[in-house]
Formats: sequence, structure tokens, C-alpha cells
Amino acid sequence: MTAPTAELAQLTGVYTIDPSHSRIGFVARHAMVTKVRGAFNDFEGRVVFDGDDPSATAVTVTIRAASIDTRNAQRDEHLRSNDFLAMETHPEITFVSTAFRQTGADTFDLTGDLTVRGVTHPVTIPFTYEGSATDPFGNLRVGFEGAVTINRRDYGVTWNAALETGGVLVSDKIVLEFEVSAIKQS
Repeated sequence: MTAPTAELAQLTGVYTIDPSHSRIGFVARHAMVTKVRGAFNDFEGRVVFDGDDPSATAVTVTIRAASIDTRNAQRDEHLRSNDFLAMETHPEITFVSTAFRQTGADTFDLTGDLTVRGVTHPVTIPFTYEGSATDPFGNLRVGFEGAVTINRRDYGVTWNAALETGGVLVSDKIVLEFEVSAIKQS
């Protein structure tokens, strides 16, 4: 592990994710020829960061499945259904960290349990620390970006349709994207 930098030590504290300045998105291949991008518009998260011992970092994120938005109402309704997210039975998608490992001066791997449709699997998300700044309201903000590819079938999301030309309508591999702005609380 890389030794904590002076800047990291100064970031020690409890943070809340600012949903109005953050994005939790996804990308799926559609019809084997293009990509569909979407996001979840309703989520919350908390980060407890220890700059002296980054391995003690703890992150929790809760996403409301109903907030899925691909800019197509019919598709969004289908994604909310039992074919995909089953939001009536499983209204939340959660992530709870289990490990934090610094991999470079401004990079780290965040490992945790991702739960979708009531199915939990560990994932490791590589992140880049984008920096910190004091906003016009006096709040210390930190920024992070990361992405990870998961297989939706691992979470019981198996619906698909065969294409006449071969292949399927929706890829099994989904890229989850995280652009996070977090505000220091204490």
C-alpha cells in the first residue's frame, strides 16, 4: 500500500454523497450494435474516511431502483419490472464496502457487497481521487470517479430476447459508473 499523503490525512472525516452533483450510471450494449446509457436519480451515500489508515474507510450507498432513467419511459418501466430490477419486491440497490486499498497516489480500489434484486456479490471498483475544494458555502467537497463491469445474470437479471441476426437484445455485461461529489460533515 502506498503511504498516506499529507493531503489524504487532511481529508479524514465523515462525508455524505451530494446527489445533485454526483452521478451513478450504467452502460449496456443494446442489439449488439450500440450502447444504452442510463442513471439512477435517487440515491444516498456515506463515506467515513481515515486518512491515517485508509484501509479503515467505510462506504455505504443506497439507490432507489424506481429512479432508473434511460430517457425512454417505456424502457424505464420495463427495467423497473420483474424482468429486470423487480423494484416492487426489491426497491433498493445497495453497496456496503468491505475493503479499501490505496493503489497509487490518487487511485484506490473499493471492495464491497453489491446487492441487486436481493442477490449479493462482492465487487471491486477502481476509483480515482479527483481532488478537493471548498465550495462557495464553505463546505469541503471531495471528488471521485470509478467504474466496474458486472454480469447482470449474477444478480438474477436474466431477461433477454434473441435477435434474428443472432445475438441478444441486451448484453449480460453492464458497466456501472460512479462520479461522486461528497461533502464533509465532520
